[in-house]
Amino acid sequence: MEIEIADGNEKKDEETKKIDISMVNFDEKGLVPAIIQEENGQVLMLAYMNKESLEKTLETGYTWFYSRSRKKLWNKGEESGNTQKVKEICYDCDGDTLLVRVHQKGVACHTGTYSCFSGRRIGDSGKSIAVIDEMPKATLVSVLDDLYNVIQDRQIHPVDGSYTNYLFKNGQDKILKKVGEEAAETIIASKNMSREEVIYEMGDLWYHCLVLLAFHNLPPDAIFAELMNRRNGGEYHKFTGKTGKRPEM
Repeated sequence: MEIEIADGNEKKDEETKKIDISMVNFDEKGLVPAIIQEENGQVLMLAYMNKESLEKTLETGYTWFYSRSRKKLWNKGEESGNTQKVKEICYDCDGDTLLVRVHQKGVACHTGTYSCFSGRRIGDSGKSIAVIDEMPKATLVSVLDDLYNVIQDRQIHPVDGSYTNYLFKNGQDKILKKVGEEAAETIIASKNMSREEVIYEMGDLWYHCLVLLAFHNLPPDAIFAELMNRRNGGEYHKFTGKTGKRPEM
């Protein structure tokens, strides 16, 4: 369920300037939570909008929120320059939550991290808000997401001596060269029939593949979705390859 977004560069008269937002159910304080999501799928932050800030968002094409502590409207990035260009706004089935997809310039969090949720997992040492008898085993998805978030953070906030920043600084050709080298080393490890070497070299390969994804601003979720599509009988599941013909099985 989408709400049309105005182009901030267009001149509109009063009749066309207003966009129907009657489907949005503001709470008793006149607020509605807005989940802000990067266009690549990364969840960036949660803030609140009132009717006026939502209208200003629609009119300008950039996010405006209502600060509950300061009791005033604020435009994301007005001081930091980390603006959010709105791509689309959706409302949920009850109309009491908004999903705002944006193109984030710079970082989203006031602490300097790419996302307000970067590195903040319930259960981490010193950050748990509940009694947990045993830490849940990390899943492959969570590990890849965590590593990808670190890579993105390095991309936005370079650190002296960081190998990740060395790769980004030297650009796409360097990243692609490393992906190729690590793929070749994984092949050699496999031919050597060495379990330890395969694990080590494939770890290097996966890391460099994540750097390549970050270079293209693609989240790991995009790969998961592609693999699930194939698993569920999607187009690529036919194994047609470049020839367009399915090989004999």
